[in-house]
Amino acid sequence: MAYERSVLSSLKASQFRCFDSLRLTLEPGVTLFVGDNAQGKTTILEAACVLLRLQSPRASQLGETIRIGHDACAIGGSLAESELLLQYSEKAGRKLRLDGETQRRSADYLRASELVVWMANDDLALVRGGGEGRRRYLDFMAAQLYPAYRPALQAYDRALRSRNFLLKRDASPRWAEIDAYTRLLAQHGEVLTRHRREVIDRLAPYAAEAQRQISDRDEDLRIAYEPGTTSGDAADDLATELIARRDEEFRKRQTIAGPHRDDLSLAVNNLPAAKFASEGQQRTVALALKLAQSRLFLEMRRRPPLLLVDDVFGELDPGRRNALMAAWPADSQKLITTTHLHWLDDRFASAAVITVTGGQVAPANR
Repeated sequence: MAYERSVLSSLKASQFRCFDSLRLTLEPGVTLFVGDNAQGKTTILEAACVLLRLQSPRASQLGETIRIGHDACAIGGSLAESELLLQYSEKAGRKLRLDGETQRRSADYLRASELVVWMANDDLALVRGGGEGRRRYLDFMAAQLYPAYRPALQAYDRALRSRNFLLKRDASPRWAEIDAYTRLLAQHGEVLTRHRREVIDRLAPYAAEAQRQISDRDEDLRIAYEPGTTSGDAADDLATELIARRDEEFRKRQTIAGPHRDDLSLAVNNLPAAKFASEGQQRTVALALKLAQSRLFLEMRRRPPLLLVDDVFGELDPGRRNALMAAWPADSQKLITTTHLHWLDDRFASAAVITVTGGQVAPANR
């Protein structure tokens, strides 16, 4: 089936991480970035992600991506018939331009952008690590699928920070002030919970299928939503629970329930993947989650996402590597980093290859 497709045909960056200046023309199919570690390969993928989704998979704040010794950075690119530009400075903050016109709302900018799936070697933390990484995975995905999700997440986070501040500030908490933020948590948390439940329900069959494909065996991957409340999902339930647990919040001086404590459970053959799955199975689970994300985008948005694949192939055995390449969306544009090309085969005969050395890029000789 053919899908509507947008291609990131150019990428440029200024004073972004290790790059003083970056100018790239990108192919609609596969582009391979090859070089030693710490040369700037991952930064190229990060720049594409920041340009298209306004967030970095490696930094919590855009200020962290500014080249050392400078106070501003910029990323631009061409996508279909649109020109995107993001400028960020420590003094002025973020500025967005679409086809030369300033965009005051990020939602207007993002509507002209493209879907992104980020795959990296450290995705193993989705299985082994704490719930924060799995929440980020859900947030990054849901924000691309539901227009209301991103503003609800931002509003929830602001209310949570304010509520926690008030819980810590006074020897005797002022519950009337705190409850004003409790109502905001309930209001915006309901949006997060509803969309997280829906996205996990839709994602589950794709993740199970991808696990079987990549492992090439009958491994049963099951994923499930674990709410950060004892009662479940309703906004009224969160507000009621927080009020009922005031003594506990007074002792701990923090908000003890809500979507900020949600998690995603992962089980292989009915056993928790973090404890009982082998390293190979855990890597397969991480890949299956990202493949499932790309297939969910195809189902819900009818568009293949841009795949940003950071140093994944060097850690995979040939069987899993071949299964991954056979399973990912054929219509997706793919930007891939690698330290070597030993794994390359005929399937990449038409791929563009670019060497990255010390923050400089150049076409490679093949």
